[in-house]
Formats: sequence, C-alpha cells, structure tokens
Amino acid sequence: MKILIAAAGSRGDVAPYTGLGAELRRAGHDVALATTDTFAPLVRGAGLEFRTLPADPSSRGGVESKRELMRTAAAFITELGQGFADAMADDTDLLLLSTTTAPLGWHLAEAMGTPSLGVYLQPTAPTGDFPPVVTGSRSLGRPANLMAGRFALRMADRVYAQAVAKLRRSLQLPPLSAPAMRRRQERANWPILHGFSTALVPRPADWRSGLDVVGNWWPHHDAAERLPTGLEDFLQAGPRPVLIGFGSMAAGDGERLSEIAVHALRRAGLRGILQAGSAGLAADGDDVLTVGDVPHALLFPRLAAVVHHAGAGTSAAALRAGVPAVTVPVSADQPFWAARLAALGAAADPILFRSLTAERLAAALDQVVRQQTFTRAATSGARHMTTEDAAARTRETIQHLTNT
Repeated sequence: MKILIAAAGSRGDVAPYTGLGAELRRAGHDVALATTDTFAPLVRGAGLEFRTLPADPSSRGGVESKRELMRTAAAFITELGQGFADAMADDTDLLLLSTTTAPLGWHLAEAMGTPSLGVYLQPTAPTGDFPPVVTGSRSLGRPANLMAGRFALRMADRVYAQAVAKLRRSLQLPPLSAPAMRRRQERANWPILHGFSTALVPRPADWRSGLDVVGNWWPHHDAAERLPTGLEDFLQAGPRPVLIGFGSMAAGDGERLSEIAVHALRRAGLRGILQAGSAGLAADGDDVLTVGDVPHALLFPRLAAVVHHAGAGTSAAALRAGVPAVTVPVSADQPFWAARLAALGAAADPILFRSLTAERLAAALDQVVRQQTFTRAATSGARHMTTEDAAARTRETIQHLTNT
C-alpha cells in the first residue's frame, strides 16, 4: 500500500512521523512523508521518501499580538495549501494527516477519492476534562472547558478559511467552508489516532467515537547509532548530569539562558549538558558540556533530570526514560504538557519562561533530583508507556480502514 504522511510545523511536529513511517515501511508499505525542506534529512534518514511542502514556519518572524498571530498563521496555511496537492501522487492509497495538515487534507482526500486517517500529536476535540491545549492548563470547569474547546475550533476554522477556498477551487470542487467540512468529518466519525500516552492524557469519556489515544510514535533513529565520543566521556566522568534545552524555542536568547543554566547548575551542585537548540545555548567547563542534536532515547535514560520547554515530544521522551523534569513552557501547547507532567508527579511545578531565573531553576532542580518521589513517579509513567504500542494500533486501524 502506498501511504502518504503529511505534517508541518517545528521539529517536534514532524519527527514522530519518521518513526511511524519507518514502522509502516517495515510492515511492507511504501511510505512517503511530505513536510518542509528543513526536515528532508530526517525523513530520508528514516528510509522514507521525502516530498516537499512549500511553507516554512521557521522563516517567519516573531509576532506581537494575537491578531498578527492569526494573520501569520493564515498566510502560512495558505502557502501550505497551495503546494499540498502537488505532494500527493495519483496512486496514493491512504493519507495520514497531522493536526496542521488535516483541514487541508480532507479536501484532497475528497477530490482524489482516497481514504484518510488522522494522526494527531495533541488532543483537539472539545472535552469537559480540560480546556483547549493552546489556551493554557487551568481548567475552567466542565461546561466552560467544552465551550472553550468549541471556540478554539472556530478560531482554527478562520485560519484555514482562505486556504480551503483556494484549494477547493484548484481541485475543481464545489464551494465548502472550513467549518462545514470539519462538521462533516465529525458527523462521519472520521477516525483520529492520538499519538500520546494515556499516562499523561487518558481518553476523555465525552469524546465521540472514532477518537482514540494509542501512545507515542517515537522519532526514528538508527539502531546502530551511538552517542558522540565527547558526550559519552562526559557521562562516564562523574555523577549523572542534568540536560538543559529548549528545542526550537527561544531563538536569539541563548546568551541569557546559558548564563542562567550554568549558574543554576552550580548553585544546585550538579553537572550539566546544554543542548544548543534554536536558542544557541553554549558553555564550557569541567562540569558543563554543550551538545547539538542527539537522540533522546539514547541520552535521557542516563540523566538525573531534564530541563525542557515541555513540547509534547520532549515531555514524552523524558517520561519514557523514567527521568524527572523541570519544565519551562514558552508557548502554544507547552503549558498543557508541563501541567500534565507536574500532575503526574514526574516534574516540578512549571516555571514560566518569562519568570525563569537561576535561583528558581536551581531550587526546582534540587527538588526533583534530591526528592525520590519525582523519580518514582517518572518510573511509574515509563512502565505505563511500555504497555502501549502505537505502531501496532496504527497498523490495525489502517488494516480495518482499508480492508487490506
């Protein structure tokens, strides 16, 4: 079967699909992953066919207001939609759609007569259990959570409105608005698999049928891959260190963050690894090492704790490794995942990025490293995650959907 996975966004929005694609390829499917050019090496490194999507969110500058954010997001989506059809071959048998690409992919699936399946990394369907993940982590109460969830979907419809209109014209489909298509998919119980663990987000009982939580799809890495020699030497030279990194967040803030990180580590009496990331963290010293991208699966189990921005993928990787965390959420869904880790007992209370100081970070590190309750909670979460097989659940769903 020829499967096309379509994903767009930051590295954390794309990398999990390299692992899913590799698993589907091992099951005998012909798999292509369509995403932006930045991630072509990740896709090809997983043995998948790379197809380009035209928009690159990293090329857009920062925004200062919600209105500007909406305009920027709409421009990104419109650019994405214009090239999406080109990435889909006529002989595609199944379309796997991420949260970002689904509202465009539905129209392509209609035009091509191709079955489709949602493969989401965040919960987006309204529920009384929690508010929309992009609005924060504080519950508003069940009725208000539901209302807020529905409002968030309407705001997303506005972002996609122009792109959907243009895409349907180019596909020679009759006019149909973004909210009308979304409601059509909901009434049809369009299937969505959510690639996160029930250890963090149990499936809400008030979700419609067709929405399932299957566990994480993990980024692909070669089984023969090893940590760089310098990093391996550092790990073996003393007690377990702490990793501090902010992924694709905080670009241009590296000097300040590096100074905070080093002061916090030394105040807490801990060795540390700074992961450069988009912020450009860097420091030298016998007790501090700077690294680039390394597989979480290889590094995290050898750490005392992880300080991170609470992206969905990094949050899951730390929990999978049984390692406690200090979260410093920056934006989007990060406060949601930070709160989930804290509620589980596997992380300290989140430190908002704008409130980060060396003193607060040192105190949180001392808490999660010295108090074994955090490690025990993380270990319990890791054990729960071993019971989940997201790749197998996905294969089963595909088989049922396509009857092959």
